[in-house]
Amino acid sequence: MSDPQENIIGIHAVAELLKQSPESVISLVFQSGRDDPRLAELRALAQQHNIESEDMDKRSMDKKFDGVHQGAVAISRAESRTLSEKELISLLDKLDHDPLLLILDGVTDPHNLGACLRTADAAGVDAVIIPKDKSAGLTPTVRKVACGAAETVNLVSVTNLARCLQTLKDRGVWIMGATDQAFGTIYQQELTGAIAVVMGSEGSGIRRLTQDKCDFLVSIPMAGQLSSLNVSVATGVCLYEAARQRRFADS
Repeated sequence: MSDPQENIIGIHAVAELLKQSPESVISLVFQSGRDDPRLAELRALAQQHNIESEDMDKRSMDKKFDGVHQGAVAISRAESRTLSEKELISLLDKLDHDPLLLILDGVTDPHNLGACLRTADAAGVDAVIIPKDKSAGLTPTVRKVACGAAETVNLVSVTNLARCLQTLKDRGVWIMGATDQAFGTIYQQELTGAIAVVMGSEGSGIRRLTQDKCDFLVSIPMAGQLSSLNVSVATGVCLYEAARQRRFADS
């Protein structure tokens, strides 16, 4: 029986896969007749790692591969690239700074998960934690939207999120939940120590059991008529406020 495979589409996603995990790439497909310096870089990377590639016309690629492939597809071994709770603890033990973690409590839209991973990478998050059930997983769509962040961000999948939160609390990590029900705002909260930012699902927000584990809750001020932001946008607001405070604290 052959190993399970997955198609990684998009220039950024393929580029990061080649840089971070070239051994997982079985072969590459490039759009023929497309003169793009970014594709030329991918071809050079493939040659460097002795990875076979083939050219295919755009119509055939559109038919064979779902999504916007941008002329580049990697056929990769479908390996698990998520960490366990035990591996998360090992990662935290090796850090030489206070951790900044992102916890996504039931984000089921793969586009939102991908966007959150991309933001987490940009904000310097040490790990993103998701529950195994009722959550989007690391799909090709997630990887495409993440633009390579799926290969650079530590993604942790846990069986029991509440138990994981308690483990983090026992290790001195403060748990901050973002909800429109909170009285204090993100801008009033100190975020310079060991912090885990909890964001809820697209529809119902943070679950009650998860919220009960939070040390404090914050809201994002809304000046318009709408009462909430898309979860990936809200995640960006919270992470960058944490990053801003931590940068000034270190200077």
